[in-house]
Amino acid sequence: MSELPARSDPGDPRRRLARWVLVTSILASSMAFIDGTALSVALPALQADLGATGANLLWVTNGFSLPLAALLLFGGALGDHYGRRRTFMAGIAMFMVASMACGLAPTVPALIAARVVQGVGAAIMIPGSLAMISSYFGPSERGRAIGTWSAFSVLATTLGPVVGGILAGAGLWRGVFFINLPLALGALAILVYRLPTDEPTPKGHRLDLRGAVTVTTGLAALNFGLIRWSEHRLGDVGVWGPLLVGILGLGLFIASQLTTERPLLPLGLFRHRTLAGASAVSFLYYTAFHGTLFFLPLNLIQVQGYKPAMAGMTQVPLMVLLIALSAWAGRWVDRKGPRWPLAVGSGITGVGLLLLAIPGVTSGTGEFGSSFLPGLLVVGVGLGLTATPVSTTLMTSVTSDQLGLASGINSSLTRLAGVFAIAALGPLMLALFGQVLSTRVGELGLPAGAVAQLTRDATKLGATPLPAGLDASMAASVQSAIRWAFVDAFRWMVSVAAGLCWIAAGVAAVVLRPTSPGIRPSEFRK
Repeated sequence: MSELPARSDPGDPRRRLARWVLVTSILASSMAFIDGTALSVALPALQADLGATGANLLWVTNGFSLPLAALLLFGGALGDHYGRRRTFMAGIAMFMVASMACGLAPTVPALIAARVVQGVGAAIMIPGSLAMISSYFGPSERGRAIGTWSAFSVLATTLGPVVGGILAGAGLWRGVFFINLPLALGALAILVYRLPTDEPTPKGHRLDLRGAVTVTTGLAALNFGLIRWSEHRLGDVGVWGPLLVGILGLGLFIASQLTTERPLLPLGLFRHRTLAGASAVSFLYYTAFHGTLFFLPLNLIQVQGYKPAMAGMTQVPLMVLLIALSAWAGRWVDRKGPRWPLAVGSGITGVGLLLLAIPGVTSGTGEFGSSFLPGLLVVGVGLGLTATPVSTTLMTSVTSDQLGLASGINSSLTRLAGVFAIAALGPLMLALFGQVLSTRVGELGLPAGAVAQLTRDATKLGATPLPAGLDASMAASVQSAIRWAFVDAFRWMVSVAAGLCWIAAGVAAVVLRPTSPGIRPSEFRK
């Protein structure tokens, strides 16, 4: 598929095609960005409607994120093998059908299954959006096109929590999935009626199926074992068995990448100090960030009494500061290199996370300005100083012929960090909540049956139901114990997340150089 020339006539038919490509890429990618952030605010409503446990909520999130993270690189390779337009359409169609299934899911298992299919569709769709833009826009216009795509991506991410909060507040949490349908249909209509079919695919290009299977199996098994650990002991075969399978699967993936002619992930790239350091910073930082943003809406809605729409609005300052500071942070990297932007940005984010751990049980939105807003503003500053520099560092750490791979690594690291955050910090939160709740209700003198019921239902976190038969005074005491148990567990979890940010800051300061020269060809070996 030929790209646009460096300079093209505004009336050139290929230029009109490029505009349609940009529109369809924005429509398709917006689905994934809106879906991810909108659902985080709608989770409490989903939990109440379907009777989901805390572990179920972890799976609803990671059921989507895990296949997306594991298959992003493979999704890009599918486009190279079968044609970008054809593969892009397949990803959009799969995502649309799975979104409909999510919206209609009658049970939690059905929802999780549909989320897995949705994640696979997103892994095929997201690489296709940028690949289509790169194919149709020439070098002189590609940067502007990608910038437009990025701006709409940030807008979609910002609108997600607001839309999710409004829908959940109206009792329409399923609408979070249904809003994908018109976007998908619009994107497919453009691809079918406005864009030409794919050119023949070059022969001899083989897909790394073994790599895709082993990395997906390894990540899925580790995820299953870690989440199950929150409800069972490590000695349970249902815990250590999946963990062992996960470690074995990831070991086989690494081995396959060292021996395959066309690996999904050429491991020789990570011999480059700057790329390895930036990758570590990205993984640590986004693990902390995603873990906190998963539980913050639950805190605000279930414990602090916020309406879902207001809980969604609380994330807007993060995105506003990200947009406001990204360009300045990018210029800082250009002038001084990646070391100090990443070290300072990660360190500031850690401080902001600790500020989020200070509020106890508040009186609601009236205290937002003095309780959660300061922490969110500081986290937003840290995010604005970190997000662009870490992506820029990853992209400038490779030679020009590896830009596509670097983009895939950048996206995969962010998604993998989100998966790990839910799989590791999620069980930590569940375990801490159960332990603190048990201690607090033990001081209330409840009947043994009521204590047993609370212990059993503690997996529902802030939505843990009150035992039947309690008088008004005791019911209020138990409700207070549930809320404070969540706050105490949240404080510990956020403190761990802050520690991860400070480790990331240390890695940036020690490992990264003031400048980040690209990889020399001699360094690029498997």
